[in-house]
Amino acid sequence: MDESLKDRRALVTGASSGIGAATARRLARLGARVTLAARRRPELERVARDCPGAEIVVLDVCDAAAVERELAGRDFDLVVNNAGLALGVERLPAGVPADWSRVIDVNVKGVLHVFHATLPALARRGRGDAVLLGSVAGRQVYPGGAIYCATKHAVRALYEALRLDMAGSGVRFTTIDPGMVGGTEFSLIRLRGDAEKARAVYQGVDPLTPEDVAEAITWAVSRPPHVNVGEIVLWAAAQASTTQVQRRS
Repeated sequence: MDESLKDRRALVTGASSGIGAATARRLARLGARVTLAARRRPELERVARDCPGAEIVVLDVCDAAAVERELAGRDFDLVVNNAGLALGVERLPAGVPADWSRVIDVNVKGVLHVFHATLPALARRGRGDAVLLGSVAGRQVYPGGAIYCATKHAVRALYEALRLDMAGSGVRFTTIDPGMVGGTEFSLIRLRGDAEKARAVYQGVDPLTPEDVAEAITWAVSRPPHVNVGEIVLWAAAQASTTQVQRRS
């Protein structure tokens, strides 16, 4: 066990599945006291069974008042701001504005709401870690990804701005930017429940797993206090860019 994570009070948003669930489980295994936040209680309860002593907070990060009510004033010293999604692969002129609003609300405003509620307590402690889940889509754009890429570019801008705004606070900021990750609901949600199309995204390739990303997160936040791992970019070995993936025939 990495003793640097033992008894740390960790919040993980989007903890009901995928990267959030894998991160919560790994933090718990390493001795952290984890609070799981997401919208779906049954899924949170399943994850909590693997995280001894975990607390559940049923929460939509888009609801600023609810986030403030549930999270402000809590004494976290590690916040993994993970909740996010994509909807649709249409080129922008054919996109659905209501979907754009949902993606922007979760991926950008949700991140802002969570940090607005939790960063003051980290700053008062004079130490702690704040992790953003970015994406390689925040570094490269691709056809049909205009809105999602825009939100992940915004997350990258927030990471850079927070490092400046919170300089001297003792809070370390890290952005974890993965490429294609299998074993999550991401593509199924993006493709509006079309399971066949979602499976095809990963056909002939070994994508990253949620556990790969969780390992990167826990490694970053377990470094010695004078070390801030600012940015980690993770690619599947078969993925050369957001648009180029080498698939087995």
